[in-house]
Amino acid sequence: MSAVPAIELRSITKTFGKVVANKNVNLSANHGEILSILGENGSGKTTLMNMISGIYFPDEGHIFINGEETVITSPKDAFAYKIGMIHQHFKLVDVFSAAENIVLGIEDGAYNLKRSTEEIREICDKYGFELDLDKKVYTMSVSEKQTVEIIKVLYRGADILILDEPTAVLTPQETEKLFKVLRSMRDAGKCIIIITHKLHEVLSLSDRVSVLRKGEYVGTVKTCDTSESELTEMMVGKKVELNIHRAEPNDAKLRLCVSNITCTDRQGTVVLDDVSFEAYSGEILGIAGIAGSGQRELLESIAGLQHLNCGEIIYYDPETGEEENLRDKTPVQIRDMGVRLSFVPEDRLGMGLVGNMDIVDNMMLRSYSKGHSVFLRRKDPRDLAERIINDLEVVTPGANTPVRRLSGGNVQKVLVGREIAASPTVLMVAYPVRGLDINSSYLIYNLLNEQKEKGVCVIFVGEDLDVLLALCDRIMVIGSGRITGCVDARGTTKEQIGLLMTKSREDVR
Repeated sequence: MSAVPAIELRSITKTFGKVVANKNVNLSANHGEILSILGENGSGKTTLMNMISGIYFPDEGHIFINGEETVITSPKDAFAYKIGMIHQHFKLVDVFSAAENIVLGIEDGAYNLKRSTEEIREICDKYGFELDLDKKVYTMSVSEKQTVEIIKVLYRGADILILDEPTAVLTPQETEKLFKVLRSMRDAGKCIIIITHKLHEVLSLSDRVSVLRKGEYVGTVKTCDTSESELTEMMVGKKVELNIHRAEPNDAKLRLCVSNITCTDRQGTVVLDDVSFEAYSGEILGIAGIAGSGQRELLESIAGLQHLNCGEIIYYDPETGEEENLRDKTPVQIRDMGVRLSFVPEDRLGMGLVGNMDIVDNMMLRSYSKGHSVFLRRKDPRDLAERIINDLEVVTPGANTPVRRLSGGNVQKVLVGREIAASPTVLMVAYPVRGLDINSSYLIYNLLNEQKEKGVCVIFVGEDLDVLLALCDRIMVIGSGRITGCVDARGTTKEQIGLLMTKSREDVR
């Protein structure tokens, strides 16, 4: 490891209007090491990395690359200093092959794809990447797309690599493959910086951890000298209980029976293929699967947002025991039938809330169609908004603040709070803690457990297998639109679930 840091930040400050995203931040990363950046939502992690990669420019402070002060005003400048950032949302052309995406945008005039492909294969062999360079992006898994993004910056000569939430949607097996490659790059002298919320991965992968809190630098520790509880305390500023309490299901009764449902998307592709399962009151049913395996369509089908080709969705009323078929009913029809179903969708601001409306008005969305006049009462929604703000610790100037001005974690708290306030008998949540800091995540887990203990049937779509195993009673795995298995969460492992996640449609026929 070189005595001179690969990159060093001194007194970096960045503001957006009155919001201070980073304040007087000092940290460094070395060649031949993996540095993790931790912090709560809104702590300034991504903003800081965006200044290194040329997306933002600091208001104050200095950036040093290999001991020399530099000015980075654009991603092109960053590449000139051998800095490459792999974003959480990939920037690839779907109809191009892996090799074509990797060389795309290199300004050397006409390029020889055959020669470039040979050079790319040398990079793959050097670091242990497994990738079909002729494969089209639209046929790739999430892991393969991420591999293309990493090779793309390496092909451009990057010595400093920044990865934003690199394992967010990977299976345990894919995560381990990625870690093996990252360690190989570290051993070859690369400087690797990772933004993540997964503490167990931080401790197993990185050499050091730097922590930010409310835009300010808290400190850096060696991973061999720290623990999850210490890192959490550094992030939050106080001790946080990291255990998920899982009560045993109490008086479980059948609430939903999904039978042989099939549906296709607009292109005619089958996205749900003969799916059947049961969900019970007083339990949390987890749903695991590689991103895009049909999780979204499954929840939307139950919520009345997806047309089905065939099959039934039977709801059992907890008071009368009567059966109601929800197939192809609209959300309003489902509510008018007396079915108390709440849905927290994956798309928070696209389907869940209206960004330009304030918190109070977003509370009114659920009851708007019940009104008999254009003059709607705002007192009850305002009281609900204030209660959610206080109970869920929503950081906002007030209830009249437009939702789009809140951080992602606070938007999620508002959405979850509103759906729980409807007193559902079935509560469906899709990736409710995606991108949330650890403190906010455990707040959501506790809310879901409270609903379970009240006898609510909770269906939880998640991506962190450790959380699914600790929180849920049963875990149903979906792959390529089919159920590949359903296991007792108390008697299975991440590896077993990971294998079920990678089964093909043909494997379960």
